[in-house]
Amino acid sequence: FQDPWVDGQPRFLPMNRAEMQALGWKELDVLLVNGDAYVDHPAFGPVLLGRWLVAHGFRVGIVAQPRWQSPDDLLVMGRPRLFVGVSAGALDSMLAHYTAFRKKRHDDAYTPGGKAGARPNRACLVYANLARQAFPGLPVILGGIEASLRRTTHYDFWTDSLRRSILLDAKADLLIYGMGELAMLECARRLAEGKSLHGIDGTAWLAKVDENNVPVDLPEEWLDLPRMQLPSHEAVQAEATELLRLTQMLEQQVHRQNAWAQQMVGDRALVLAPPARPLTTEEMDKIYALPYARAAHPRYREPIPADEMLRTSITSHRGCGGGCSFCSLALHQGRRISSRSQESILAEARKLVAQSRRGQVAISDVGGPTANMWQAHCALDDATSAKAEPGARPSSRCRRSSCCYPTVCKSFITPQMQHVGLLREVAALPGVRQVRVASGVRADLALNDPEALAAYTGEFTGGQLKVAPEHCAARVLDLMRKPGMEVFEAFLQSFVEQSRLAGREQYVVPYMMSAFPGCTDEDMHELARWLQERHWSPQQTQCFIPTPGSIATAMYYCGRNEDGEEIYVARSDADRLRQHRILMPDFGRMPERGGHADAVRDGLEHGLYTGKFLPVDSGEAFVQALREHLPAETGEQGGLMLFKGSRGNHLEELLEALEQSDWLPGSRTESL
Repeated sequence: FQDPWVDGQPRFLPMNRAEMQALGWKELDVLLVNGDAYVDHPAFGPVLLGRWLVAHGFRVGIVAQPRWQSPDDLLVMGRPRLFVGVSAGALDSMLAHYTAFRKKRHDDAYTPGGKAGARPNRACLVYANLARQAFPGLPVILGGIEASLRRTTHYDFWTDSLRRSILLDAKADLLIYGMGELAMLECARRLAEGKSLHGIDGTAWLAKVDENNVPVDLPEEWLDLPRMQLPSHEAVQAEATELLRLTQMLEQQVHRQNAWAQQMVGDRALVLAPPARPLTTEEMDKIYALPYARAAHPRYREPIPADEMLRTSITSHRGCGGGCSFCSLALHQGRRISSRSQESILAEARKLVAQSRRGQVAISDVGGPTANMWQAHCALDDATSAKAEPGARPSSRCRRSSCCYPTVCKSFITPQMQHVGLLREVAALPGVRQVRVASGVRADLALNDPEALAAYTGEFTGGQLKVAPEHCAARVLDLMRKPGMEVFEAFLQSFVEQSRLAGREQYVVPYMMSAFPGCTDEDMHELARWLQERHWSPQQTQCFIPTPGSIATAMYYCGRNEDGEEIYVARSDADRLRQHRILMPDFGRMPERGGHADAVRDGLEHGLYTGKFLPVDSGEAFVQALREHLPAETGEQGGLMLFKGSRGNHLEELLEALEQSDWLPGSRTESL
């Protein structure tokens, strides 16, 4: 580039020595090692954090998807002055590599060309080891979703075992959990001043303990804070239900905001500082106003699928009040909503127009984890903050596990018409062709504001609206912390009516889940019947994956619900696949492997299909079945469907046998 600087920031954060020199930098302050390819977009955490540090005077470089056979790729820009930050990327590396049935994935949306294999399994551990080899004695700090959700003892689905905190296995100096802007900036400032990293909100570290098992060298200001004693690693190993109690306590610690926690691991304590406070609107605006290129680094020659998906999306807020038991947001982003201002979002939309080739852009999404939670807030928090002393640590009186379950809390304020107004303002900007809400809406919230629901339906749905009922069985929905189906049914009825009034043919895309802890085969058949009654063929069905850190994963591991009652768990891959195939039959699998023939037979037994199911293994058997069950001379309408049991079954052999028989006259045979 003729000028490597844009608005006081590097056009791209440097990835090699030549790019550093072009910026006039002789050394880095911070090196960020990341499991994703480098796309300069605020949806990529390490990029956002890197630019945030640069905005505060620190020199930051990125090593993206380094080779892990040696530390050479980490050495290309020299030893950084302060620390190395390590992240597996936007996804947990194990989740990025393996399906719900532990099969190797063949693609990776965060890699050039969408190719799998550019990052290792358990990337945080591998990258931390490389950093220690490359820079002995330099602090190594873990962050991102993989580290955050593994900050304490956790269940690892891929090895079917408990693992201790990732901080111990990585031998890192510090772990940043949750959203990392404030914690990482404080880390850089303290190291620049030669101060200790211990005691920063939103971080975890290992400490020695005194004779009372109290961590040594705690910050003095913590003496007046509540302490949560988590079940020790050894206690969780000895009693499975302790993992559930541990996860519930972590949720409480994140939500109440003012407590620190400790977990004993052998003779040492894993210390969890109180969570970092949510960002203010002003801070959110500053972060998203930084000059992101919204493009992949020019070193790449192949497109990066995630770049294409996110290029025209705008993040309006973070956090989600839903608290669904299978979702990691409760432990990572938290239930409090941090929202950007309307002007900040409009300014980003104008940038998208300016960066587009033809001066026009279709904005794919203006949202967050749940689109209709922009500017949502808790009235209880508002009242507590109003009474607090200036500069006091935030705290919460709320002890609910969800703002929306079992019903929407009356203190959870969601100004959805303000969000609609924002969308309309964005849509009215010159050069904006259309605005869509791709991140989905929460049905129970939308029902509370019919005017907003009408606007979402009539103005900002591009033919399909994503919603996540997840299931229809009441018992399973309770385990998920989801509202009952009467809420979704009412939402669906309103959506259909509003679409009709708007004169638009639109559809709901329901997201469903199979093999959830507590879900039985009969529950899946109930869901299949519910879908069939509405003539829906599920396109978005996810088999539950027990990812670290969620309540649902703890229930999967211990086989009990949140009240301690025993529940059924589809634990083996065969059991999980059987449930999944009830909704998503596989046409290409042999019947004995849980393929389509089994799904049809299973459906017949539970009343999902009418008619007869007749396995045939030869042309003669086929013709005989037709003679017995589909007479040639009949005044009734009839039909015949042929299902291939495997690729070795040749339908043409059956048709040849039919043509050679006298079952139908020639003309009817041809039409058949």
